[in-house]
Amino acid sequence: MAEIFHFQEQHWHLLPERAIFWEEEKALILSDLHLGKAAHFRKAGIAVPAGIVQEDLFRLQQLITRFLPARIIIVGDMFHSRENNEVQYFRLWRGQFPHIRIDLVKGNHDIMPEDVYGEIGINTHATLTVKGIHFIHEPCGEDNGYRYTFSGHLHPGIIMEGVARQRLRLPCFYFGRHCGILPAFGHFTGLATLHPSPQEPVFVIAGKSIIRAQ
Repeated sequence: MAEIFHFQEQHWHLLPERAIFWEEEKALILSDLHLGKAAHFRKAGIAVPAGIVQEDLFRLQQLITRFLPARIIIVGDMFHSRENNEVQYFRLWRGQFPHIRIDLVKGNHDIMPEDVYGEIGINTHATLTVKGIHFIHEPCGEDNGYRYTFSGHLHPGIIMEGVARQRLRLPCFYFGRHCGILPAFGHFTGLATLHPSPQEPVFVIAGKSIIRAQ
């Protein structure tokens, strides 16, 4: 179940699928798909389950069907490495949604030649600003002159403690004073534990639910 967070005079639908729907701009926002990471690991001889790319893109497809976005903003690390078969799979998937604009704010793993991105219908940017909201892959540390900044890169998570002292580390949406950090959309990613201050809103993704942690 989504959580609608009214913040910076905008409505952000925080989704357990690890994405945000920006209501005013009719935009899906996500980060760190790392498409091709599984293939990269298999090439190195590391056993990785098949079908990860298909599962992640099917989840994105379901969000598109549900929210009917005009654009998708990906805040870095859409692809994990160089062109491979999973990029070709994305090319076929992309053909279902030619009317949706896809903007990629390039991350440190987005290293394919520019013409490849163009061929699969992706507009690339070093940074992107939409209606005063700034998007950049690596988190900022302080006010950078924009209305607000969203980033990815860290794959943020926080530790939740239960009544029986059990501890779970779960992915989250983090909203700092000047900068927010998106969870990794791709499931084949790790988590970096955050230690937010008490006044910083944090929303935890627990299965199919969004829980405000503070």
